[in-house]
Amino acid sequence: MVQKTPYIWFDGNLVPWDEAQVHVLTHALHYGVGVFEGIRAYNCGDCSAVFRLPEHVRRFFDSARILRMTIPHSEQTITDAIVDTLKANNMKEGYIRPLSFFGAGAMGVLPKDNPVQTIIATWPWGAYLGEDALEKGIRVCTSSFTRHHVNVMMTKSKAVGNYVNSVLAKMEAVDDGYDEALMLDTNGYVSEASGANIFIVRRGIIKTTPLTSILEGITRDSLMVVAKAMGYTVVEQQFTRDELYVADEAFFCGTAAELTPIREVDRRQIGTGEFPISRALQKEFFKVVQGQDPAYEGWLHRYSC
Repeated sequence: MVQKTPYIWFDGNLVPWDEAQVHVLTHALHYGVGVFEGIRAYNCGDCSAVFRLPEHVRRFFDSARILRMTIPHSEQTITDAIVDTLKANNMKEGYIRPLSFFGAGAMGVLPKDNPVQTIIATWPWGAYLGEDALEKGIRVCTSSFTRHHVNVMMTKSKAVGNYVNSVLAKMEAVDDGYDEALMLDTNGYVSEASGANIFIVRRGIIKTTPLTSILEGITRDSLMVVAKAMGYTVVEQQFTRDELYVADEAFFCGTAAELTPIREVDRRQIGTGEFPISRALQKEFFKVVQGQDPAYEGWLHRYSC
């Protein structure tokens, strides 16, 4: 269950959690047209910081533009509202969920003049797949569900409806005894997880899938920058699941997943079962988001509760 916090920002106002409600005929409930972001704030000791807030807000507005949805607030308003909501909820760290969607009005596929409504919710959320997952890695299976084709859904938009695909893949994986689903693209190459990007390590080279058909992950970009600064070679290149099977290491990454090692795929152990490069990257990543590496201060939007 999501842990309740006192307030949710709703169309310009902070309202009590239980009063942030919509009508049952809200367009997005029926047709899935909405966009959202997943963002994290981290406790940095003497203050807190939202990680790469401008990039997340920019992607939020880009997602809306792709869906021909006009968010009736400026990027600065949303940025300020995110920080205001964290402060109102006295949150030194936690998860942040902005969401814009077509509200109630015309009841047909075409939203016509339906209002675009926006909420920002914040709540405590630890490791997405559990603290053990960060330490021991997770078990993954290749999903029977394929990732969206670029001309079927808008894969560069973090659109609500896109995630039906993810929900089905995740349910299937968990029902079959795994922690997460690995999804292939429509050409059969490795794409991403149900809600995270993927990296593999082979012969000392870190490889990740190109942006051809995946969401442009902000954590993915951050890890590429950090890995290169640490001296690793990082390439964007398509790879197959059998190349994943013989990788030395593999890991998922994302705002929710952070950096989660993969210890097994389709009942095959990845490498030796150790994750030295993944662990080194994970350690540096947490230093970055917690404000312990001044080289990445520009990625932190600091605030105090």
